[in-house]
Amino acid sequence: MDKLNENWVGWRRDIHRHPELGFGEARTSAVIAERLESFGIETHTGIGGTGVVGVLRRGSGARTVGLRADIDALPIQEANEFDHRSDNDGKFHGCGHDGHTAMLLAAAETLSAAESIDGTVNFIFQPNEENGLGALAMMDDGLFERFEMDAVYGMHNMPGIPAGHFAVRKGPMMTFEDNFVISIRGLGGHASMPNRTRDPVIVAAEIISALQTIVARSLNPMDSGVVSVTEVHTDGARNVIPSNVTIKGDTRGLSDHVQALIEKRMREIAVNIGKAHNVDVTLDYSHEFIVLNNTDDETEVAIRAAVDTVGEDRVVPDCEPAACSEDFAQMLRAKPGCYLLIGNGTDGHHGRPLHNPGYDFNDEVLATGAAYWVRLVENVLRA
Repeated sequence: MDKLNENWVGWRRDIHRHPELGFGEARTSAVIAERLESFGIETHTGIGGTGVVGVLRRGSGARTVGLRADIDALPIQEANEFDHRSDNDGKFHGCGHDGHTAMLLAAAETLSAAESIDGTVNFIFQPNEENGLGALAMMDDGLFERFEMDAVYGMHNMPGIPAGHFAVRKGPMMTFEDNFVISIRGLGGHASMPNRTRDPVIVAAEIISALQTIVARSLNPMDSGVVSVTEVHTDGARNVIPSNVTIKGDTRGLSDHVQALIEKRMREIAVNIGKAHNVDVTLDYSHEFIVLNNTDDETEVAIRAAVDTVGEDRVVPDCEPAACSEDFAQMLRAKPGCYLLIGNGTDGHHGRPLHNPGYDFNDEVLATGAAYWVRLVENVLRA
């Protein structure tokens, strides 16, 4: 490993040791700003709370591009025992945002010395991706008004894909994510006298079963969607029929019309089953993440940069959509762009699923990811 890559690994492991949660990334933002300034890059802090933007101008070209990395960690206790494990109890870079940040910093350092570009690069370091709030916070703080961008690009590591390989697709790349809470209010009583109650457990069971008909019977078979009940809570006991049941869960899909249909049918099912049993049922349905859509031209740009970096045999240009969600989708709703996956590896810590306490970002991927960013910028802003 050359000296430059050793530095990049050091940056990544330092961030890993000091994880911070969404909108609390004070140290992380300060480290990023210090690095950017050391490269001679114009640096702006406090955007959307703890966001940072570095601006690199070269030549007189009017073309502009944005590159985005997320910087926040997760509220998880890390299980790893290596030297760079988290020093912050209950906080952990279990999604690889430490690696995303280091790759973009490495690209910024490389491009700061480049003479082959003519235009402006905006390096976007976004807070609070995990809660789906950081992208909108930066945008509400004038991200695209203060910093001109013709297009914006993002990248995420993915365990299970061979290290340094890429996967991407045009159109929907990641699902929307909605959350729901169904509250059922019946009339509780003694378990030996159910006839004197209005049992919310029976209602809950019917609702849970009926929710599965949304995907099976209401969606077009050519569409895809997921309705998952993940929590059921009551205020009952062994011999007490409860008065209240709460059902919580998560829904996902790849289009706005699927999202609207799931919410509509869920509301109809919950309320009408409640009416049939003479109990009160309410639905609280919240939209957490929107569908992430890659635009065609910008996806071609990303594919070309990936192929230039690692070769055609290591790039999947039409991968399956991912069932996870990303608030970079908000940026892609405002600007054309593309979000792709870089393989984190298949074995050991690097092959563990994202958000697993034993996961770790693969340092061998840092140079590949940085090289991809550099090639993308060179292709878009070639002098």
